[in-house]
Amino acid sequence: MAVPKKRTSRSKSRLRKANWKRKAYFSSEKSLSLAKSLLTGKSNSFVYLEIVEDKLEDDN
Repeated sequence: MAVPKKRTSRSKSRLRKANWKRKAYFSSEKSLSLAKSLLTGKSNSFVYLEIVEDKLEDDN
């Protein structure tokens, strides 16, 4: 079984953790921006189906 030879320094582990948090922050910003554009209806980069419900009352 693989075992690390030496302990990882605090600075290296903090750098990795900060990088991981930075990636999570940017992905959350991107998803929030996409959600906002979908709500306004100005999205050009996301393909989705709009479900339009027909009202039966208007046909009578």
